[in-house]
Amino acid sequence: MLKTELAELVRNGESSGLEFKRDDIRPEHLAKEIAALLNLEGGHILLGVEKDGTVSGLNREPAKAEEWVMDIGRQHIQPPVIPYWETLPWEGTEGTKRVGIISLPADAPDKPYKAKVKTEKRKNAWVTMIRVGTTSRHASREEEARLYQSSGLMRYDIKAAPGSSLQELDLRRLENYFRDIRQQSCPAPEEEDDWIRLLINTDLMLAERGKAIATTAAVLLFGKRPNHFLPQAGITAAAYPETEKDYAARERAMLRGPIAPLLGANDQILDNGLIEQAMDFVRRNIAVDAWIDDGGQRHEKRDYPLEAVRETLVNAIAHRDYSITVTDIELSLYSDRLEAVSPGRLPNTVTVEKMMQGYRAARNELIKEVLRDYRYVEATGLGVPRKIIRGMREHNGTEPDLVEGEDQFTVRLWK
Repeated sequence: MLKTELAELVRNGESSGLEFKRDDIRPEHLAKEIAALLNLEGGHILLGVEKDGTVSGLNREPAKAEEWVMDIGRQHIQPPVIPYWETLPWEGTEGTKRVGIISLPADAPDKPYKAKVKTEKRKNAWVTMIRVGTTSRHASREEEARLYQSSGLMRYDIKAAPGSSLQELDLRRLENYFRDIRQQSCPAPEEEDDWIRLLINTDLMLAERGKAIATTAAVLLFGKRPNHFLPQAGITAAAYPETEKDYAARERAMLRGPIAPLLGANDQILDNGLIEQAMDFVRRNIAVDAWIDDGGQRHEKRDYPLEAVRETLVNAIAHRDYSITVTDIELSLYSDRLEAVSPGRLPNTVTVEKMMQGYRAARNELIKEVLRDYRYVEATGLGVPRKIIRGMREHNGTEPDLVEGEDQFTVRLWK
């Protein structure tokens, strides 16, 4: 880090990625801050800087301070970490002081990181810390689960959906999937034990305490009523007349049902899945320009290329964080743009830049693989650069926006 960068950090004050601390802080308190930053997007801890931005400097010799920080990373963080350490001089009215800088990476791979703390009974306990604004606090059960999921240590889509059973799955869609899409033999409708065995072997059901329970992926893909078990399993769609949300929407719809469609001969859709429901909503609410060329041929051009819209919706459904239970995917059409907002941050190690280059990583691997069987997902993983980015450039010369927020990911296509 350069001196000018340090001065800029001190001048701007604490943030979600920056913490000021004295170097006489107790080890467990520093461990909490390190763990919290690692569980968000990394950042810096400046040792020798007061909360008000006053630089008091290190009280320890730089080498002793480094040894102390590294010991905390090994002994008070789980899994152990080796943070990047450096010191820089700070010129002030009271002479030269040194500031210790702990730098933590944005893509730490082993989330959740836990800090060792003392309980009221003076026993050691490991707690998961998260960063919220300028403060660090204990993670809730749901927040900790999302950290496990983001690191790939927990697959939410193959968790059991409590209370579900084979009877809650649409056997027509399952037959269609195995017989026609995968082109393999499948049991007769009345052979329940054979169906359960097949679904357990393909991660669509789990055997727990003598009962067969559908997984989250099975309920989402093939469930008769996915929202009964997963209230967040759907899309809230709205078409607005202007550029902002308005009570006077042209159309609003709560899109519900299984993701997978029911297909007939020649891939004719007999019953829409969630993706096709959303596509129908878009088609109803975008304009089509039509003209006759000099040769008498008719041409049409929609506000948005449907292939780019479909890829946007598929990504939102396949990669959303289903552990966030309070909100649907949000599909919004405005007079100048289309937006799809998917709950949850990008999966661990995934960045917007990597997505634009065709980086392949999935939060919900089973859902993605089934959608690939239906040919909604490209095997190459190049849907974003080819269908969305290149598709919009060729359609109207615009660049789509891919924006990661605190708890959501937005794809924005410009009209």
